[in-house]
Amino acid sequence: MTPGQRRWIFLAALAGLAAFYLWGLAGLPGFGNYPGPYGDIINRIAVAQTKATGVVSAVNFEYRGFDTVGEEFILFVAASAMAVVLRHLRNERERDPRDATADWAVPPASDAVRLAALVFTGPVVVMGWFLASHAQTSPSGGFQGGVVLATAFFLIYLSGEYLLFRRISPVDLTEAFEAVGAGGFAAIGVSAVAMGLPYLTNFLPLGTTPGAVSSSGTIALISFFVGVEVAAAFILIVGELVDQTLLVRQGDH
Repeated sequence: MTPGQRRWIFLAALAGLAAFYLWGLAGLPGFGNYPGPYGDIINRIAVAQTKATGVVSAVNFEYRGFDTVGEEFILFVAASAMAVVLRHLRNERERDPRDATADWAVPPASDAVRLAALVFTGPVVVMGWFLASHAQTSPSGGFQGGVVLATAFFLIYLSGEYLLFRRISPVDLTEAFEAVGAGGFAAIGVSAVAMGLPYLTNFLPLGTTPGAVSSSGTIALISFFVGVEVAAAFILIVGELVDQTLLVRQGDH
């Protein structure tokens, strides 16, 4: 097949995808015109049933928790696939990071970038931890909190501290955290089944005060596990990409 033929096939497929996308958009209701009724029902009953004022988290981790398990394991599989694809091959070896960073022909991080990393790393850690552990009280959750928490590690790397980035996120420990986060979510569902309840039934005490940190039963616990898994997965993915710069293949100088 010639390059011209491949180009026309791509353009035809792109046109079909664009037409399908525009057809779907044309069928959407107008802005603010919610056809319901599921959202209206959830808004009416969620707080009373779950004691969680973060209704989106109640939907994600209870009413449609089985779907959320699948979404979380998509990221888990993506991180695992990244590790498999970027694994060391027989003709590859890893250089000592200290030697590699000394030879990298890149300008050092500016003082402004290093200062920003120093100033924002601590607050970003606190914000990520808060978002992951307060899904039951505010518009947050483990997915958002995990991404923010991982950003703190990336700030350290962007400031030019590659060695520190690897020191505070060793691969074995990060993989263990990812496994605990993903497995913890599934284990909560299995625990409900062991009690004779449907999978992912909220079996922990809900508390008495809606919106309290100690309220919502398994919703808060699931959000925490999701935050751990998401943060670890993103750190692993970025770490695998960065580690590729250390590989030396046979024949390379």
